[in-house]
Amino acid sequence: MLDEWSTNILQHDPMRIYRAKRDAARRTVTSKYNILGFISSGTYGRVYKAQSLEEDGKIHAIKKFKPDKEGDVITYTGISQSAIREIALNREIDHENIVALKEVILEDKSIYMVFDYAEHDFLQVIHHHSQTLRSPISTAFLKSLIYQLLNGLLYLHSCHILHRDLKPANILITSSGVVKIGDLGLARLIYEPLQPLFAGDKVVVTIWYRAPELLMGAKHYNKAIDCWAVGCVMAELASLRPIFKGEEAKLDSKKNVPFQRDQLLKIFEVLGTPNEKDWPGVVDMPEYQNMKRLDPFSNRLADWCQSRIRTQLGYQLLSQLFAYDPDNRLTAKEALQHKWFQEDPKPTWNAFQSVPTHQIPPHRRITQDEAPSMMPVAAQNTSHQGGQVAHGGAHFPASKPGSTASFASLSGGGVYGQPSGSNVAHAPSRKKARMH
Repeated sequence: MLDEWSTNILQHDPMRIYRAKRDAARRTVTSKYNILGFISSGTYGRVYKAQSLEEDGKIHAIKKFKPDKEGDVITYTGISQSAIREIALNREIDHENIVALKEVILEDKSIYMVFDYAEHDFLQVIHHHSQTLRSPISTAFLKSLIYQLLNGLLYLHSCHILHRDLKPANILITSSGVVKIGDLGLARLIYEPLQPLFAGDKVVVTIWYRAPELLMGAKHYNKAIDCWAVGCVMAELASLRPIFKGEEAKLDSKKNVPFQRDQLLKIFEVLGTPNEKDWPGVVDMPEYQNMKRLDPFSNRLADWCQSRIRTQLGYQLLSQLFAYDPDNRLTAKEALQHKWFQEDPKPTWNAFQSVPTHQIPPHRRITQDEAPSMMPVAAQNTSHQGGQVAHGGAHFPASKPGSTASFASLSGGGVYGQPSGSNVAHAPSRKKARMH
């Protein structure tokens, strides 16, 4: 028990008084935003659609990091490493093709990341064309989506950042046709790493978009894994289904990474079985002996592309993104300079420019939250569909139309370009800000 003197000191401790006043003055999430509904959930948190209560009334996406065990009483031990890393990376980058982090709110020992909002994502586009329109995505639309995606990726790579989870659900589109790379939850800095990236995360990239070097057990990898994922996304947009849809072998009880036999077979069935000529380093891969036991296949990507990509240059781009050897795989910069983007129809800054109005996907749906306790106040107005598009923030050059609305989706939940006729992409400078 504290004596009266000690209790009196604690009650009048200047730091305790300061912290109490600071916490009381700090505005809460629901004092700044009206929660409109639930969007999606993933490994690290849940995402909500919200409207600013400020005069502009802009629409935002709010990601709340979830505790280790939802529903349990958790002893607060500080901010998680994954949250710190994601916040730091988002604060460091600034590009029109990357989702924009607006602010971070700490409330009741919970972390909220507030992003600009985007009305569509690549997965929604794929579903709209496959289920509703029942027609392929046009070449003009496909080119614009992939070109802008590559230009956003070029910016990340120029900042020495690997995304490590590119997939249709993490690549967003505003209603003005601006592509936004979202969800940096698995992203990592790779500039002079102190240890192999494998040491921190044994499993990265959703299985269907995972590069062969990862599937073969590589301990060291580089930007090429993101470029492979771009190839997978391009193929999925062209065919309206994942090109390598394998079954993932799960980690065992000791968290050992298993041999991904089925996923490799799906790749080999299209690209053929790699050999030392295709990939000189394949014999040194940890899973090489397991790979040798698989049935051999020949490359049939050209046949696959014939009815989907439909041009020789499109096939060449895809095949170079799917190079087995990471050192020979196209970089984001090289892909942006590919001749496929120079032949008609050329990519545009507004990806929807060539899309008839009736073919543009509807705005993403929001629903009642399955776990309303994840927000301070239960979601409201769940039938709201987004209304007007938010504008402002980062812009294209004045001569080109643009928009900044963007949205950060989550891992496991559901991501710039040059004007027509331009061959070289330029990545804007990073913010002059320190990582916190």
